[in-house]
Amino acid sequence: MKATIWHNPECGKSRATLALLEARSEIELSVVEYLKNPPAREKLAQLYRDAGMAPREGVRTFKTDAEERGLTQADDDTVLDAMIAEPRLIERPLVETQKGVRLCRPPEKVEEIL
Repeated sequence: MKATIWHNPECGKSRATLALLEARSEIELSVVEYLKNPPAREKLAQLYRDAGMAPREGVRTFKTDAEERGLTQADDDTVLDAMIAEPRLIERPLVETQKGVRLCRPPEKVEEIL
């Protein structure tokens, strides 16, 4: 099975999810440090669509100004544009497999798509 994690090594939840994935020998893992290599807008939209969530549900509010900017209530295009301009607004970690996408908070949510 292939899996891709959009990872921030500074984030404890992201590190814990990565550890769960690395512990599974059958997984061919791709790690993308999204702050260095952010996903394209179309890819980000696809990730949220496949996760069954609106982009505003994936906005990082901790240590950002997302709420003050109204991003938690904004339309998809506004949120995606903000995330592409400032990748730190993307809540992490997002994990994609052929079974779907999950925002892995808590990290154990990754089990739903393995």
